[in-house]
Amino acid sequence: MDVTLLYFDGCPGWSTLDRRLRALSGEFGYEVTHERIETAEAAEQAHFIGSPTVLVDGRDPFARGDEPPGLACRLYETPAGLAGSPTLDQLRAVLAAPSG
Repeated sequence: MDVTLLYFDGCPGWSTLDRRLRALSGEFGYEVTHERIETAEAAEQAHFIGSPTVLVDGRDPFARGDEPPGLACRLYETPAGLAGSPTLDQLRAVLAAPSG
């Protein structure tokens, strides 16, 4: 399984997501790869819809499909409301789901 964390330095949510992904890495057997997005052009090319973004086998499991790419802080819907990162349980669910 390939897990990539896309982010830009100006958004604090990426460090939380990084810690959560690392906490689950032993359970699911992956290493987290990091990709810093620095320009609007790079965001467009990577289909980056905000920081942080996690890709699992090249796919953003939290994307709805209608989000425009760009350098923005991303919010995730969680059981406790909007947050800067998915919860451990949300991450566990997408990591356990078969790729497709």
